[in-house]
Amino acid sequence: MPPVVAARWALWTFVIVNLVIVEVLFFTAGTGGNGVLTVAKFFGMHAAVLLLFQLLLVARLPWLDRRIGMDRLTVWHRWVGFTLLWTVLTHAVLIVLGYARLDDASMTKTFFALAGVPASLFGMCAAAIVVVVAAVSARKVRQRLRYETWHGVHLLLYLALGLVFVHQLQEPTTFKSSALAMTYWWILWLFAFGALVTGRIVMPLWRNAYHRFEVTAVVPESDDVVSVHVTGRHLDRLPARAGQFCIWRFPGHNHWWLANPFSLSAAPDGRTLRLTAKAVGSTSAGLRNLPIGSRAFVEGPYGAFTSLHRTRPGALLIAGGVGITPIRSLLEEETAGDVVVLYRARSESAAVLVDEVRSLVADRGGQLHLLTGPAGEGSSPFEPDSLRALVPDITERDVYVCGPPGMTSAVLGALRGLNVPQQQVHAERFGLA
Repeated sequence: MPPVVAARWALWTFVIVNLVIVEVLFFTAGTGGNGVLTVAKFFGMHAAVLLLFQLLLVARLPWLDRRIGMDRLTVWHRWVGFTLLWTVLTHAVLIVLGYARLDDASMTKTFFALAGVPASLFGMCAAAIVVVVAAVSARKVRQRLRYETWHGVHLLLYLALGLVFVHQLQEPTTFKSSALAMTYWWILWLFAFGALVTGRIVMPLWRNAYHRFEVTAVVPESDDVVSVHVTGRHLDRLPARAGQFCIWRFPGHNHWWLANPFSLSAAPDGRTLRLTAKAVGSTSAGLRNLPIGSRAFVEGPYGAFTSLHRTRPGALLIAGGVGITPIRSLLEEETAGDVVVLYRARSESAAVLVDEVRSLVADRGGQLHLLTGPAGEGSSPFEPDSLRALVPDITERDVYVCGPPGMTSAVLGALRGLNVPQQQVHAERFGLA
């Protein structure tokens, strides 16, 4: 079974098993004071499961990340998040409506009465946080915010998590309705929270304390591109693979909360790691000024853009701009000559690491097509007919794609048009959100 299929089966099994358990708990102890409150209880129990599933999707567990990829897990996290929003809102409205009918009072009066009950107040505060985070995560709003601002607001979800736990703990018909219910909820909470703390806090801190990463060289590749070489202790024990990326911080270079995902631009050799970045922001632009010997804080490696997912002997590697970095590292793992590289750049002088790529392709007896010229001029080299002309046996190869979002989308659309099997197509968008 392909790794990505195994991981998806594991996630679906986790979801289905928990939904079955929640249904059992609901039908055995989910009755409320009236029909509306019973339905509200149904949505509340499912909201709790959705929230804990959200934690697993962003826990950056290595087994899931290497098989599915952080980008896909993040997309799923987004859609589950909006599902959680509507589930929480439905639960909250039905709770107020149910108690209003039970007490024969207005919904406004019932709302303020419930706000005076600690268990309900905790739930209201958690629901308000979910609404705020969902609002700033809407695509049009998110595009106008700096990542640091959005991320700071998003961190409020951890406060909501604590409020939900206390709210559920004080709700006897949910958490304490039976020994089975208590056992289930405690196991689920400890598992989800433990996965999050392990993946996001314990593992990064341990790896950095163990490896002690530091900068050994800073090499300008062009006017706006620089490579940073990092070493450390026992790097042969770091589970990094060609094609993966890390989240990099350089204490003293920028504020602690400023971090960037940069791909490994060379295959890990057990002695050094190399990132190559283009100056597109204050963090990446200042990398050429890093002092030799300065410390680096590294999270990762992350990503499923690796040879773990190879299904065919031949490979087609497609890169655009600085997206060549993971492609270049993947080339080092190619031992056979059946490899074709399509490298899109404005000009040969703007093609980052092109000499290294050309040398690696030549050593492996492969083919390199350097596709230059301003974007939008003439026919696209990534139209279906153009791709088939460049690589006639494209449907018989694994295809790895990395580049700007527009280029990546165009290539994926062309591959679908050429009927390249989905399991042979590998693309990953490296980012934090």
